[in-house]
Amino acid sequence: MIKSWMVIGGVALIVAVAANIIPPSDIQWFNRLRRPRWLVFEKAIPLIWTVIFICAAWSAVIVWEKEPGTQDTWLRMGLYLLLEIVTMSYTSVMCKLRSLKVGTIIGGTGAILSVMLALSVLQVSEPATLLLLPYILWSPIGTYTTWVMMHLNPADV
Repeated sequence: MIKSWMVIGGVALIVAVAANIIPPSDIQWFNRLRRPRWLVFEKAIPLIWTVIFICAAWSAVIVWEKEPGTQDTWLRMGLYLLLEIVTMSYTSVMCKLRSLKVGTIIGGTGAILSVMLALSVLQVSEPATLLLLPYILWSPIGTYTTWVMMHLNPADV
């Protein structure tokens, strides 16, 4: 029998891989942008997001296991999926459009969705909600960083 964590983890992995197919020219655009001096943790960002996504997937598994297959649970799973899609689209869409403003909007959207998801999940499981805290705390940092980069790179707004 396929376990819920396998399905949730598999879907999360598929979305992550699909969203990371970015042409080298788009990556070059992003890499040439000026960054704030205080952005000394940039090399850790992929690891930070990996931990955040693991926590979110674990949260989704807890929610699914509490009330498997109910309409409310399916709606919450849709919100988890939407949050991941929005988050994973940040780099690819921002780089494709070469717009830090778009990146800031996507980041802000993810931050809002994460709070909405956490409020919804709180009705089901406090531990599942706590597992969303890394996202809720980190997302505004990434969004703010992109907003600052927008001002450092006015030609790329």
